[in-house]
Amino acid sequence: MAPPTPHLAVRGSEGTFLLHGPPNCAESTALQRDAQQSKYVAFSSDGTLFGWCNGEKVNVVKVSSGEMVKSFDLPKAAMIEFSPQNKVLATWKQYTKTQDNPQGEANLQLWDLQTGACIKTFYQKKAQGWCPSWADDESIAVRCVNNELHFFENNNFETIANKLHLQKVSEFALSPGNQPSKVAVYVPGSKGAPSFVRLYQYPNFGGPTSALANKSFFKADKVTMLWNKRANAVLVTASTEVDKTGASYYGEQTLHYLATNGESAVVQLPKNGPIYDVSWSPNSTEFCVVYGFMPAKATIFNLKCESVFDFGTGPRNAAFYSPQGHILILAGFGNLRGQMEVWDVKKYKQVSKPQAADTTFFSWCPDGEHIVTATCSPRLRVSNGFKIWHYTGTVLYKQDVPADKELWEVLWQPFPAGTFPEKAVKYQAASSELGSTEAKPAQAYRPPALRNKPETSSYKLHEEEPPQNMKPAGDKPMSKAALKNQRRREAKKAAKQENKADDVTPPVSEPAPATHTPVTSGDPETDKKIKNLKKKLRAIEELKEQQAAGKQMQKNQLEKMQKEAQLLKELEELELGL
Repeated sequence: MAPPTPHLAVRGSEGTFLLHGPPNCAESTALQRDAQQSKYVAFSSDGTLFGWCNGEKVNVVKVSSGEMVKSFDLPKAAMIEFSPQNKVLATWKQYTKTQDNPQGEANLQLWDLQTGACIKTFYQKKAQGWCPSWADDESIAVRCVNNELHFFENNNFETIANKLHLQKVSEFALSPGNQPSKVAVYVPGSKGAPSFVRLYQYPNFGGPTSALANKSFFKADKVTMLWNKRANAVLVTASTEVDKTGASYYGEQTLHYLATNGESAVVQLPKNGPIYDVSWSPNSTEFCVVYGFMPAKATIFNLKCESVFDFGTGPRNAAFYSPQGHILILAGFGNLRGQMEVWDVKKYKQVSKPQAADTTFFSWCPDGEHIVTATCSPRLRVSNGFKIWHYTGTVLYKQDVPADKELWEVLWQPFPAGTFPEKAVKYQAASSELGSTEAKPAQAYRPPALRNKPETSSYKLHEEEPPQNMKPAGDKPMSKAALKNQRRREAKKAAKQENKADDVTPPVSEPAPATHTPVTSGDPETDKKIKNLKKKLRAIEELKEQQAAGKQMQKNQLEKMQKEAQLLKELEELELGL
């Protein structure tokens, strides 16, 4: 039996409609286009139902036939979500108070999709995290209420089955999959105490030892918690709004790893700068991080937080794994030019390098063969439209929105896991009338004085790093000594590149190795000064090695490293005076 064709939901100022995915890419005749402007659209998790709110009603239909399942008279509804088993529809509207009703009206409503009856209403003032989180089998549902997590069982929202109380708990993430369910909770730090993330298994919340794992850290104004599909590990991106060192406009970010077996670690990133994106592979054994000042690096890490493959540097700020996990797309959207790098993850070989300028939205099709890129309002109010691509870089379908109209959202219809089996990766571009948009190699700016001269590495604005496989031969783990030697070599290489680029600094002869017989002046005071200077220079050399290995340097350490040239000059003067 041939796999189904996914639909693409399109919402804009021209109305809401469903589009058949490739190869046809025609508007669905089963569902009539709603010409009214919708506020929100959503598919059920298995993709069988589609719902939208248009300012008058909330409608739920079957995707295959367009048959109306339920219609709710909710003109103020702003957001909707389906429970994983399609038993409950959650709707949210803006919280408002009036003189007649100073307490306000309960604005989060849960509806039974079988009967259309309202199961329960809650007060939910914030739009962020408005919807309850369900386990995949709907055995439990969770809400965060006044520094507590309230757990409900089997969609019985009248009774709170369990509570997890932690002072000032502000974020939580429920694990995917069925029972036993796990939950990650974040508590921000206060009064000098660190922030922390803890993992719990439902319903074991009693006592401090009940936590499966715990990770505390400073420098966190907000966090993003990301479970893998197997629900055995969480990646926590902690970020501050302001970088106090002044090194970054985007604040400061750190990446932490927690596993349900109790292991935790800080993911060491070799390049300083922001963390743009973190993405788990669907196989749950690897994750990709895009980080560092532009041009950014992208690296795949294993569950030991060891780098497996480094994609080098490039103009990128996002990473997207295909649903089957066999392809990874690294992309540079937003303030970048929309360059996409398509990689075969098993062979670590680049498939294509298309370009989608002005992209504000990207999403993989569930079939793992196609992607959609869109330019949507209000992020960009001009050149709105979307394109459906094959991952080899070919544009299969393109729809531009008229200049006086807007596109607000596109959304792929989801499918249960296993619906689309993994296919072999193709390297030859798929055929299409629209062709491909392979990115042309951009030439770096060169000052007029250098344009007629041969290009050398010293003229480059950035030192480009090529992709490299970080797995040693035979895929054996590196010993501590081998790892130390590798870091030392990288540090020496970085130091050489610095010396090469800096033409002003005169070459300084290295201090004689420790095996040579030391030269003495006969003056104990001078010998003592020389000894102290050499000791300080050795300490600076160790700091440089640590920095090259990716360790975050403290302010006093950076100041110490800046004094290297001064110390070398003093040492030279003392030795010349011998």
